[in-house]
Amino acid sequence: MASATLVGVGVTPAGATAPDAPLVPVIVEGAADAAAAEVERLGGVVDRRLSILDGLHARVPAAGIPALTRVDGVRAVTPDGELVALEDEWGDDDTGEDEQASRATGQWQAGHDLGSTYTIAKAVGAENVWSQNDPRNGDRKLTGYGIGVALIDTGVTRVQGLDGDRKVVNGPDLSLDSQAAGTRNLDGYGHGTHMAGIIAGRDGSGGDEDGEDGEDGEDGAPSLHTPFTGMAPDAKIVNVKAGAADGAVDVSQVIAGIDWVVTNRASHNIRVLNLSYGTESTQSPLLDPLAHAVESAWRAGIVVVVAAGNDGEQGPQPLDMPAIDPFVIAVGSSDHRGSDNRDQHVVGAWTNSGTTARRPDLLAPGKSVVSLRVPGSFADIGHPEGLVTGDTSGRMFRGSGTSQSAAVVSGAVALLVQANPRLTPDQVKGVLRANADRLRADSSPVQGAGVLDVKGAYEQVKSGRVPSYTQSFPRSTGLGSLELARGGSSIADPANGVLLTGERDLFGKAWDARSWAAASTAGTAWKYGVWRGTQWAGKGWVSSTQWAGTTWTGTTWASVAWADHEWSRMRWRADEWQRMRWRDDDWSRMRWRSDDWSRMRWRTAEQW
Repeated sequence: MASATLVGVGVTPAGATAPDAPLVPVIVEGAADAAAAEVERLGGVVDRRLSILDGLHARVPAAGIPALTRVDGVRAVTPDGELVALEDEWGDDDTGEDEQASRATGQWQAGHDLGSTYTIAKAVGAENVWSQNDPRNGDRKLTGYGIGVALIDTGVTRVQGLDGDRKVVNGPDLSLDSQAAGTRNLDGYGHGTHMAGIIAGRDGSGGDEDGEDGEDGEDGAPSLHTPFTGMAPDAKIVNVKAGAADGAVDVSQVIAGIDWVVTNRASHNIRVLNLSYGTESTQSPLLDPLAHAVESAWRAGIVVVVAAGNDGEQGPQPLDMPAIDPFVIAVGSSDHRGSDNRDQHVVGAWTNSGTTARRPDLLAPGKSVVSLRVPGSFADIGHPEGLVTGDTSGRMFRGSGTSQSAAVVSGAVALLVQANPRLTPDQVKGVLRANADRLRADSSPVQGAGVLDVKGAYEQVKSGRVPSYTQSFPRSTGLGSLELARGGSSIADPANGVLLTGERDLFGKAWDARSWAAASTAGTAWKYGVWRGTQWAGKGWVSSTQWAGTTWTGTTWASVAWADHEWSRMRWRADEWQRMRWRDDDWSRMRWRSDDWSRMRWRTAEQW
């Protein structure tokens, strides 16, 4: 069966191609000989063989890509180019943090890297909060203990730092990977695990169930060396996977994930929801269903933290949906510019500027952030520049973006709601904005209230002098268009290029905005494991796993590929495969059984 194909919106079905049709560079995985013959038949050119993939790099007419995917034995055909959405920049170490952090001993030291979570936690005041006693239990520190942070992303792999007891709890896997046990809930992309590490990662024993200090250092803080600690090291990650291994996701999947979080918030004490996902929706938040979903979570007592978007270097850009919704916390990035002096920091140029009507609420560090790596993931293979020089453990990965900044804020929120569980989302947002520090080297309004200062926010919470900070914006009805909510980005059938468009969800079911919005508002959109008439059985969708309608080929949605919208920037180049370094212990650390890998057959149609 042919594999998932990463195609652009508007790719036409396979057929005869004009001799002068422009050629698109692609990477073909599997069946190199047969694929080469098909490339020639389509009027394309084979540039070179890729022995590690049993594949090749070629140039073919865009209209011929679907035919190439159907060649027996071909596992994947991926356009060789740059895809953009939230555009996290993997690597991005133009200030020489790798060199600086490993200069003294030849090994990477977190305390000498401006992008390490150790340094970031100190800079935003989280380390100070960790040393404070929980007012409800004096034997426990304020490290996020007992707080559930829902992460709707590309999944979480329990690498070291996320492998503690009950550190990661799996919700439903709503992604296109979910039909295969070997990929279910795991992070084949590498983004979700990176975010989880920033939010709540912790090496060693960490705090135990009684809140005692672990072995990391005084008061549970990490050392300058290898122990890894996120912003809220004893918080729990509730993993709701929506994005597949290549980033593929439809807005209806994200909405379903938010609805699940709201319905199940009490079971996992979910007080925070982190979203790196965003679309270029062309409708008002007052109508947009994604905006309505996050507002429903907000009114249910969940603080929703959203990345502002990373298109700022393209010129003034409005915030992505749902960051543009005025209720949620929209987070932009600060850029340290190679200096530990905060007076030198500026707004990260990649941050969406927003408009005078809606700017980011605040900033958090987002430049060259070091978090946990998933060996063999899509980001890992495609971005060797993300590896951290001097990291002899091979565990760390570096990236920049508002996704990383949002994760920093989500961890900070977990600390605050542990300190005072009665805080409302409006109060949390108000306290964070009231205590943010204005940038001295940058007067741009894009900074919103300024840079995160969780120590200052905690001091206000501790004082008991927290106003209601009630937000009175008009509420979203959610009665707008699902198609407009996609912002022009759709998933596609790799066999014929047919896109998921119009007012229908992932299963091809007609979108009934009125009935869904009412259920979402009430927190009952999920009931007995059913969302909009489709049942989730814990291991996958019981029925309706194929699209409906005459335009669909019958391919199961495990084969569906992403058309135009990615969780993170990818520079997917054929020669980067040649630089890939495999180590046997990479996979043992991921706790994957040997037969998982053979069943996965990286990005095959059956699994991906």
